[in-house]
Amino acid sequence: ELINAPNVVPKSSAGQGLRAVLNTYDRPIRIVTTTGEFDSLDFILRVFEERERISVTWCDPSEDALMDAIEENTDLLVFSLVMFRDAKILRRAGEVIARAHANGAQVFVDAYHAVGVIPVDMALLGADFIVGGSYKYMRGGPGACWLAYRDDGLRTLDTGWFAKKDPFAFERGGNIEWGQPFFESTPAILPIYQARAGIDLITNLGVEELRSYSLKQQDFLRSEFAREGVVCFHPADPDEYGAFSLIHSHDARKKADILKRAGVTVDARGDNIRFCPDILNTEAELARAAKIVAEVLR
Repeated sequence: ELINAPNVVPKSSAGQGLRAVLNTYDRPIRIVTTTGEFDSLDFILRVFEERERISVTWCDPSEDALMDAIEENTDLLVFSLVMFRDAKILRRAGEVIARAHANGAQVFVDAYHAVGVIPVDMALLGADFIVGGSYKYMRGGPGACWLAYRDDGLRTLDTGWFAKKDPFAFERGGNIEWGQPFFESTPAILPIYQARAGIDLITNLGVEELRSYSLKQQDFLRSEFAREGVVCFHPADPDEYGAFSLIHSHDARKKADILKRAGVTVDARGDNIRFCPDILNTEAELARAAKIVAEVLR
């Protein structure tokens, strides 16, 4: 419902979804992806490349770079709708996907930092595959990820008995009768059950309303940073970015650990400290966080 997808199956991680798609091919394939993908996808692609199961063209995380890298022999395009390092939204993703399809390639989109943050419509976007999960903005905890797909005629080697048409018939012999082809074996039920509450919350609150509130919170937090003399490394147009604001620091991980001990829960990616206000955070809490940040970064 949240992403208007025709087919969705549970996965324990986004990487599990990627492997399932890679293993629908019976030959080495050519992939175009960016250097800005999250490690769960990046590492898998590099391992498959090392084993010569795929060849990869790596490009900058931008729409123009992706479109320039797509060629007639490209089999699969892999990119994030919202980049994990700086929250940049690829607003022209639909144009990139159309370019890939025109060259005969399928498209795999990582929407982990997008679903629950900005409206995502799989049919409108035109992607062949989308992965996401409940660990972050969907408020559901780890281990509850998913793979959405358009074509139910595909078959993957990453399969299991839950992919059979009638898994509880326990029949043997004859032709394989497929049900939902991207299912595997018995899934972990508790993470899925736990994630439902977060999905219900996001669905009932509404993604557009949550997006508007997030931008309001980030604007307030950045104004408090400015009041405290802290430079918030964030673009002039926050609407082009996701749910968090950034502060640049050459020792971001160390500073993030200090902030956590001081009561400000943040994380670090590269040289940036990421700040993502929760919907339950009050303005008083954000102002107090800005004061603590100013003391730590002095």
